[in-house]
Amino acid sequence: MEDRKTENIKTNIYFASDCHLGVPDEQSSREREKRFIAWLDKISVDAKELYLLGDIFDFWFEYKQVVPKGYVRLLGKLAELSDRGIIIHYFTGNHDMWVFHYFADEMNFIIHHKPITLNMAGQSFFIGHGDGLGPKDYGYKFIKSIFASRLCQWLFARLHPNFAMWLGRYLSRKSRIANGNTDEVFLGEKKERLIQYIKEKEKSTHFDYYIFGHRHLPLDIAIDKTQYINLGEWVKSDSYALWDGEKLSLKLFGKE
Repeated sequence: MEDRKTENIKTNIYFASDCHLGVPDEQSSREREKRFIAWLDKISVDAKELYLLGDIFDFWFEYKQVVPKGYVRLLGKLAELSDRGIIIHYFTGNHDMWVFHYFADEMNFIIHHKPITLNMAGQSFFIGHGDGLGPKDYGYKFIKSIFASRLCQWLFARLHPNFAMWLGRYLSRKSRIANGNTDEVFLGEKKERLIQYIKEKEKSTHFDYYIFGHRHLPLDIAIDKTQYINLGEWVKSDSYALWDGEKLSLKLFGKE
């Protein structure tokens, strides 16, 4: 398990996910991008690390010589923060699972394709996007395994970028965010897959904190001896989490 010390320098560590930039239309996506950048400006004063837990973009695919059009304001801001010494972690989600090497090569991101565990100030964390975890949901897990395969990625890369990016964005517009459904209803512990995943995980290994995205609903729930935070999304809630070296808290940008 990775151990991270937080003494003598900036100690604040921030977590955010699910901006879904690109949908449902250019104007609202641009406004969302600017809000997210305003938040990045705010946290840059005291941030040591930033964890982006996936689906920052509603669709992303990297050709070796082509960068997807758009998002230059966000990419420029993230590059600036990285150049200033803020460590940025990027977790691939179900909408941006085709992030490969560009962010690492260009902006020195640390890329994670699976959940990770780490220690901070003596506290244990389990961190990931959250898709595909928990019981059932077999159809999605099967589709994800296909999209994650190197053969599928190789075949998609053979498409001309003009057509490939149109196709990817067309399919992404069928997502819940694009259609205005942000899953704002809590289903109860027995039906929340991530809660069931945490309870099962805790039977074998204890973590003090679980942090996920994907669910699109800001949640801060005590489960036995652990704390589960879901980061929500940036379409309506503008929610994020802060670890200040002593406690983990869920916050809403502009309402702190």
